[in-house]
Amino acid sequence: MDDQPYSEKVMEHFMNPHNVGELDDANGVGTVGNPICGDIMRLFIKVEDDTIVEAKFKTLGCGAAIASSSILTDMIKGKKLDEVRKVSNKAVAEALGGLPARKRHCSVLAEEALQSALEDYYKRQQDPDDAGKSGHTHECCLTDEEECETKKEAEAAS
Repeated sequence: MDDQPYSEKVMEHFMNPHNVGELDDANGVGTVGNPICGDIMRLFIKVEDDTIVEAKFKTLGCGAAIASSSILTDMIKGKKLDEVRKVSNKAVAEALGGLPARKRHCSVLAEEALQSALEDYYKRQQDPDDAGKSGHTHECCLTDEEECETKKEAEAAS
């Protein structure tokens, strides 16, 4: 149902989000954006011994986007990479007690941020000089926050 109210879990993670901020020693960073709604998520992960030992996020977006980012960090901390790679947008939405249909894209962004951060982590393992250059985004060709801002400015001007 499109007009379903937010669950208590969504409201809890929106009002008191967990793991907000940046990780200076992150060895995986993923940034994704949705050009339709304007939400931008950046996920920072610290991996040691094939386990995510720390995760933080910075999200510019609606309450559902913030809640999705917050619950995602809780879901992946302390987990092995093999398990984390299987985290889906459906699992994020379920962990939040569901999302209204019009907000399900927020759980998709959370999954994509995770995949982008993992991609960046694996790139760094292969080529440390390529660190932080991963930039998968939702349905557009953003590669970083600067390009995102440039696109938003261009769209606003037209």
